[in-house]
Amino acid sequence: MTLNQLKYVIALSEENSINEAAKKLFISQPALTAALKSLEEEVGFDIFLRTKSGISLTVKGSEFLGYAKSVIEQYDILEGKFVSGANVKHTFQVSMQHYTFAVNAFVEVIRQYGMDEYEFEIHETKTHEVIENVRNQRSEIGVLYINDFNRTVMTKIFSEAGLEFMPLFECGIYVYMSKNNPLAKKKLISLEDLDEYPCLVFAQGEYNSFYYAEEVLSTYDYKRIVRANDRATLLNLMVGINGYTLCSGIICEDLNGTDYCAVKLDTKETMTIGYISRKSSVLSELAEKYVAELSKYKENVLS
Repeated sequence: MTLNQLKYVIALSEENSINEAAKKLFISQPALTAALKSLEEEVGFDIFLRTKSGISLTVKGSEFLGYAKSVIEQYDILEGKFVSGANVKHTFQVSMQHYTFAVNAFVEVIRQYGMDEYEFEIHETKTHEVIENVRNQRSEIGVLYINDFNRTVMTKIFSEAGLEFMPLFECGIYVYMSKNNPLAKKKLISLEDLDEYPCLVFAQGEYNSFYYAEEVLSTYDYKRIVRANDRATLLNLMVGINGYTLCSGIICEDLNGTDYCAVKLDTKETMTIGYISRKSSVLSELAEKYVAELSKYKENVLS
């Protein structure tokens, strides 16, 4: 296995065509095909599926691509620092469920390290994509939660993906809503209180399983449900239709504004906020700093 072969795989994944990738790499199509065949024989599986319309990554090929990108990225940094003297930027990538505090922690890392020597990438996305991004090394860390309901299933999913979950802190369950909601002034809210209001949940696409839900108590028979793809839309729906969502209760007014509140839900259910990373991997300096920033929110957990 050579660095050139890894670069070939990356180019092929970007172009989805052997001919176009060969042009991009300034090599002949037969030479690229032979290099790919040799690599696939060496690793013992097909990295790409060949069809009349082009090529696409296999499941194992997608995982291989993540490692290939990581190796090439580290090689470029090494070569830039010790050979060419070029200023090659380090990258730090994070995926997360829709948590404002996780975005806020990311902002703090950027502020402390700056962007002269580092490049940053953040994905606030569906649960399945958080897991896949870390599994395929598109992200170093993924921030999500587990609880008594999904713990066994999610732990199995993490293990099969070569990931491990590290807990950060435990939270109670809170109802997050606009301060104009009629329930906003209550000190404790029951599920029955919520029956007349729309429950707002994050859409999980084709992986719309109870276990992938970002909201706890996902199996409860809600009378009204509205699904949304992003946090901004969810906040607008809280104002526009008096909707609510269930959350950790950690409020970041710097990003979401002061028009929202969190009220304790009358339940004994809890959730554990944590992060996933690849098993046996050593976190980078930025990842360790990010985890430290996340851990600070333990002090913000409402009683």
